[in-house]
Amino acid sequence: MTSPDELLSRLEPFVGTEGEPVAARDPVNAPMIRHWCDAVDDRNPVYTDPAFAEHSLHGGIVAPPTMLMAWTMPGLRPPDEGGPATGKLRDAMDLLDAAGFTSVVATNCRQEYRRYLAPGDVLTVTSAIESISPEKQTALGVGHFVSQESIYRDRDGEEVARMHFRILKFRPRGDASAQSQDSAARAPSARGRLRPRPAQSRDNAFFWEGVRQRRLLFQRCTGCGRLQHPPGPMCPACHGLEWDTVEASGRGRVYSFVVAHHPPVPPFEYPNAVVLVELEEGTRLVSNLLGVDPAKIEIGMPVEVEFTQVDPDLVLPLFRPIG
Repeated sequence: MTSPDELLSRLEPFVGTEGEPVAARDPVNAPMIRHWCDAVDDRNPVYTDPAFAEHSLHGGIVAPPTMLMAWTMPGLRPPDEGGPATGKLRDAMDLLDAAGFTSVVATNCRQEYRRYLAPGDVLTVTSAIESISPEKQTALGVGHFVSQESIYRDRDGEEVARMHFRILKFRPRGDASAQSQDSAARAPSARGRLRPRPAQSRDNAFFWEGVRQRRLLFQRCTGCGRLQHPPGPMCPACHGLEWDTVEASGRGRVYSFVVAHHPPVPPFEYPNAVVLVELEEGTRLVSNLLGVDPAKIEIGMPVEVEFTQVDPDLVLPLFRPIG
């Protein structure tokens, strides 16, 4: 087993090597700006209204600065080739994976903007690993912080922005003792990874507390009686703010489904059957389907909930076919 000092010495050569510039696949353009603004509900007219933007200090449409990373992202089908920094980062991640630090979370991002980007700008980005920390104990588990600096330039080579991005590559706590009650719901993979933790907030805390008690609770508006899931602070029908909960029977039917085959993402086993279940009460819930050949799943298949302890700290409402 590699010691922390040995691992760090193997990671040191990856620090400081700057890669070749990676060019954006498309120029900055108005359609992507519009889609971005729609997605985040940014209604600043200088981004989408040519007439308004023409009379602004910019003299025309500009892109939201926070779109910076979008212009040079590789897309869903990234090319196989990459600059030295891309390869260095990938090699460093592989080395950390092999040492058991298989989970990742972004910890902070700082961007510095030199000027606004406008339609027609063509960006390139040059990246390098700034630092890899010694082994650290965190609330998520033991891990290493990896920092990367990226410099964005226009077609004339002028710097337009700079980004410092840091992630934590960590070994999840409890990996060694995590166990499964069903092969299709097995949390640890060969590398010992756990299922991602569900995002919890004050709005949905009651739901997850109910799951821990093996109860399926849904939010109900006390004004109009509408059931709502995922939970939220306001009823979308009558805009009421008062609500209580109702316990569902746990029985329903497959409303829709997808069977994922590739790319394999630990800790999930493949083929991975993901279903949208419409419960008897009318609400719908995304989950996994257990105990069935994925090739035999059908729309309308009757199912019922099975509360499954997927690891020592996590219970999930999974489903099985009835009968």
